[in-house]
Amino acid sequence: MCALRVLTRFITHCTSNLKSCSKPYYFNHPLLFLNLTTDTVYQQQYQSRRNLILEPSASEFVKLHNLQGSDSGIVEVKLDRPGTKNAIGKDMLRGLSHTLELIEQNSYTNVAIISSSVPGVFCAGADLKERRTMNESEVKDFVNSLRSTFSFLEAVRVPTIAVIEGVALGGGLEMALACDIRICGEDALMGLPETGLAIIPGAGGTQRLPRLVGHSIAKDIIYTGRKINGTEALSIGLVNYCVAAGEAYSKALAMARDINQKGPVAIKMAKRAINEGVETDLTSALALEEDCYDQVLITKDRLEGLAAFAEKRKPRYTGK
Repeated sequence: MCALRVLTRFITHCTSNLKSCSKPYYFNHPLLFLNLTTDTVYQQQYQSRRNLILEPSASEFVKLHNLQGSDSGIVEVKLDRPGTKNAIGKDMLRGLSHTLELIEQNSYTNVAIISSSVPGVFCAGADLKERRTMNESEVKDFVNSLRSTFSFLEAVRVPTIAVIEGVALGGGLEMALACDIRICGEDALMGLPETGLAIIPGAGGTQRLPRLVGHSIAKDIIYTGRKINGTEALSIGLVNYCVAAGEAYSKALAMARDINQKGPVAIKMAKRAINEGVETDLTSALALEEDCYDQVLITKDRLEGLAAFAEKRKPRYTGK
C-alpha cells in the first residue's frame, strides 16, 4: 500500500504542475515508466509487476541504518548476502524495494548511501542459480520487477550514493547506474557481462550506461562484456570518484555529510529538475526548473540561508 500512496502522490503532483507543458512528459517513476498521455496502460503494467516487488516482509539481506547525531539525515543501505556475493534474488529484491520505500516516506532523510557489507564485492548481479529454476514467464516478471525497482531507486527524492568496492557486475552495476553518484575503489571491477549469457542487460543497463558514458563506449562495454577497473571507470565518466582501495565509503560519507548540510528542499528540487529535465526539450525543462524554484522560494530555509549569510554563521536548515 505504501508504494501505491507514493504512486498516487507522484501522479497528482505531475498532473497539477506540468499540465501546461507543450509536450507530453515521460517520467522514470519508482515503479513504472509513466507517459501522462497513456497512464492507464502503464498503471496496468505497474499493477502486474508490483506483486513480486511488494510481497510482505523486508529481506534479511538488505539492512537500513539511520545515522545519528550530526549525521542525522543520512541513511545507509547495506547489501548483506555474503553466501552469493550479494547476488539479487527474489527475497533480496523485495528487501531492496521495501527499503527504498522507507527512505521515500521518511521526511527526515536527506541523503542515502548504498554499499555492501560483504568484503570485495558490491553486487555480483542476478542470482543465476535461482534464475535456472524459473520458467520464461517467471524470468520476465523478475526482470521487469528488477527494472522497476531500479527506476524506483533512480526516482527516490533524495540523493543516492553508490559505494563500489570490488565487483559490480550485471544487475549490480545497473543498481549503481540508477544512483545519483558513484564512488569506487581503484581495484573495483565493473561490467555488464550479459551478452556472454546470450541475453542483454535488462534492468536499465542498455539505457543508463549510454546516457552516462556515450553510445560508443557503452556499446563497447555491452557488446564485449568486458570488465573495467576503477581507473578506467573514472576516465570514461562511469564513476564520479575513484579512490584508493578501501576508501570509497569514507569518500561517500564525506560527500553525504556535505550534502546533508545543504537545504533539504533545495536538494530534492535540484534532483527533480535534473532528472526530469534532461528527458525533455529545453523549453519544457526550463518551465520545470521554474516550478522547482517556486517550491524553494516559499520555504523558511531560504530565509534562514539569507540570514545565516548576512550574520556569517552556519545555517540551521529544517526542511521547511
